[in-house]
Amino acid sequence: MAVNKIEELRQRKAKIELGGGEKRIASQHEKGKLTARERINLLFDEGTFVEIDAFVNHRCVNFGMEKVESPGEGVVTGYGQVDGRLVYAYAQDFTVVGGSLGEMHAAKIVKVQDMALRMGAPIVGLNDSGGARIQEGVDALSGYAKIFYRNTISSGVIPQITAIMGPCAGGAVYSPALTDFIFMVDKTSQMFITGPQVIKTVTGEEVSAEELGGGMTHNRTSGVAHFLSANDEACIADIRRLLSFLPSNNLETAPVFQTADDVNKIIAELDEIVPENPNKPYDMKKVIELIADDGDFYEVQPYFAMNMLTGFIRINGQSVGIIANQPKVLAGCLDINASDKAGRFIRTCDAYNIPVLNIVDVPGFLPGTTQEYGGIIRHGAKMLYAYSEATVPKITLIVRKAYGGAYIAMCCKDLGADMVLAWPTAEIAVMGPEGAANIIFRKEISDSDNPQQTRVELVENYKKEFATPYKAAERGYVDDVIEPSATRPRLADALNMLASKRETRPAKKHGNLPV
Repeated sequence: MAVNKIEELRQRKAKIELGGGEKRIASQHEKGKLTARERINLLFDEGTFVEIDAFVNHRCVNFGMEKVESPGEGVVTGYGQVDGRLVYAYAQDFTVVGGSLGEMHAAKIVKVQDMALRMGAPIVGLNDSGGARIQEGVDALSGYAKIFYRNTISSGVIPQITAIMGPCAGGAVYSPALTDFIFMVDKTSQMFITGPQVIKTVTGEEVSAEELGGGMTHNRTSGVAHFLSANDEACIADIRRLLSFLPSNNLETAPVFQTADDVNKIIAELDEIVPENPNKPYDMKKVIELIADDGDFYEVQPYFAMNMLTGFIRINGQSVGIIANQPKVLAGCLDINASDKAGRFIRTCDAYNIPVLNIVDVPGFLPGTTQEYGGIIRHGAKMLYAYSEATVPKITLIVRKAYGGAYIAMCCKDLGADMVLAWPTAEIAVMGPEGAANIIFRKEISDSDNPQQTRVELVENYKKEFATPYKAAERGYVDDVIEPSATRPRLADALNMLASKRETRPAKKHGNLPV
């Protein structure tokens, strides 16, 4: 009898593991997509995944659903290890009722969300769903609400990562939007509130699903997503890489990795990287890669607001969040999207105890009616708020321009930077020399017999007097002016010094400027 029961168990599990069956699995593969279980197996260290709630099934009897089998209820849930650390996950199974979310499907996700929060472990959601299970009506909507609630409760407590690996429409998109990071897969994933057909009916606009909510749309245009992967396999590998930079929860620090890269390395190339012409662009990514362990820079939102760089590096094995202006794009100006991008990333680093390194070359805020009408004032304030609120170690490195309000917004000393370093090429001033000369020396220039020559001379005098790091250093706004080649050891030393930093803020119920 016991043998028969064991055999029955094996048969039941085999049926569940087959999901929607061979035909639907083949259809999934034809679309260039892996199945839910294939994705789970790639995510976790081999042999460590433990499935829970495999036998859960729906209990809907409306519209013929009592005759519909849904092995695993269209979602695989459980826990395992990623690089030896505990991680929870759920993967929607498109081969089972289109991965649609009903009451019990949601209950499975909610259970692993609750477990992840209790254990203080990251959770990864692999979304591939046709949306709410219409046959279950308000029960499906209730399921979404329960998931959103837990996304919010867990925010800033445990890392939450979502991968969009198929369709994600309607209310379903708000769970990913409430998580820390969103991955999308090029050409096989979409996100939108209302699909192309609804838009055509309501507004008359014609747009494809890919144009409306594809991976590149949300990585480059909307900024909703943070990463774009070429295929499912690459996406899972990217998630594993991201997890390596993050702690398991907000009470821990990120894992430290051994590196053979000399932390005291003098990098002569940095001495020549900033052009002599202050208006000539250069690639800030090169600066970041030169100071990072093994040249490894994992950029976050690389296609969105490209005038602002955000991402992770390691220095002496320690995770560091990077906020840097990119002179190659819009001269590195701050604008609406750059402010939003930086503000959110700063707060994420602060939540997970990751030190922030700000690398500054910013001429100011982007001028124009588009920016002003779009609310650059309130968007720019998000950066000020995020830096001021953050209690993690904050290091600012000024490599060239640091002008006006943008100098403040990139985390100056008085906004809370613990250590401010500057290269000799730094220009710290209220505005650029050319603009300042037009205002300060307007009378001298207009009264001169040779206005053009006088203007050139006064601009040069202004540069020597004010557009340097030394005036700021004299007043303690810059802690040290360093040789660029010595940047890596100085940053490593600063991080070591700040490792024991303790800082609190006045108790408040909530911040009033959410990002």
